[in-house]
Amino acid sequence: MGHTMFASDGMFMLLTFLPIIFYLVVVVFAIYFVIKLIRFMNEKTRLDRERNEKLSELIKALKDE
Repeated sequence: MGHTMFASDGMFMLLTFLPIIFYLVVVVFAIYFVIKLIRFMNEKTRLDRERNEKLSELIKALKDE
């Protein structure tokens, strides 16, 4: 015979999958955070390298005077 699903059964299913959904959300957020962090660090490294080159040029210009 057919099985009738009651509202309490739906709530039980939701509570069963809630930890899995929460875990997936946490994992996706962690991956997103790591990707953003890597992009930020690469950009920071590039900008620091440019700043160091400009400082080297400025020091060289000051020594030549």
